[in-house]
Amino acid sequence: MRILAINPGSTSTKMAVYDDTTPILVKKIPHEISSLAKFERVTDQYHFRKTLVLEELKQNNIPFQFDAVIGRGGLVKPICGGVYTINQAMLRDTINAKRTHACNLGCLIASELAQSIPGCKAFIADPGVVDELDDVARISGSPLLPRISIFHALNQKAIARRFAKEQSRKYEELNLIVCHLGGGISVGTHKLGRVVDVNNTLNGEGPFSPERAGTLPAGQLVDLCFSGQYTREDLKKRISGQAGLAAHLGSTDMIEIELMIEAGDKKAQLICEAMIYNVAKAIGGASTVLNGRVDAILLTGGLSHSDYVIERLCPKIEFIAPIHVYPGEDELEALALNAYGALTGELPIIEYE
Repeated sequence: MRILAINPGSTSTKMAVYDDTTPILVKKIPHEISSLAKFERVTDQYHFRKTLVLEELKQNNIPFQFDAVIGRGGLVKPICGGVYTINQAMLRDTINAKRTHACNLGCLIASELAQSIPGCKAFIADPGVVDELDDVARISGSPLLPRISIFHALNQKAIARRFAKEQSRKYEELNLIVCHLGGGISVGTHKLGRVVDVNNTLNGEGPFSPERAGTLPAGQLVDLCFSGQYTREDLKKRISGQAGLAAHLGSTDMIEIELMIEAGDKKAQLICEAMIYNVAKAIGGASTVLNGRVDAILLTGGLSHSDYVIERLCPKIEFIAPIHVYPGEDELEALALNAYGALTGELPIIEYE
């Protein structure tokens, strides 16, 4: 079976073609800021990005014949994890999504491309809004501010299933803590196939990261909001984008920051130690959700490539459970394998409502 996977990001569109579980083409199409600036809204980039995908297929002599096209899921309403067929309800909610991100384009592009191929299926899988939280995990100290599930669901679920397969177990049989260490950091508590607790990685919870502020002192944040020093948009950027390592050190590049530390930069060392400290605390907290019965801790994401981070994080958490490191992330592979599982019947196909 031939599968086309499409993952639109803020500054690139990634695509891959798979024959069953074997990649035939993997491509990252970068977008200059100037080429995207002419579009007023992210959804207006739809035809531009779709055309680039089609041109890439043509340039690589890949026939426009697929059994499935799967796109990165958008920021629609909260849904359970899994593979979803793209239907009119999903398209409507994606077009009218309150949260804007390039990932919303994945569903739209996949749907149109699949419709032009007889018998081709259109899917998304494990979008960032996957919500499997236990009811108790939704409660914060204010009824005005319930906790929200937004995290690296696609990569976390894919890594969890990969680990389960390596152990000749089923994902649904395991208790896992999966920590995605990237521009944002998410710590998910996976209980028998469900992510029953996880921090809102987009804009408001958990450890600070290269780009995000994570949990902040609430009183001080309220005072800052009314200080008159910053606009609403300024403060949003200081929570997500211009926060974390970027705010403290002026860089999100861990290689650059490690060089700063090697050169004797004590501030850089302290900030990195603080980030690792907060990640360890979050993992420790996640273990209490599972009453300490944790089969494994899985570390993934771009920062997992850093020996500096891994060597300092592992001693703080190794008493909880065995640690397995899966450096980087491959969302295209995760999408393709989800589509393959749906086509073969290994994974159920869910109808979006």
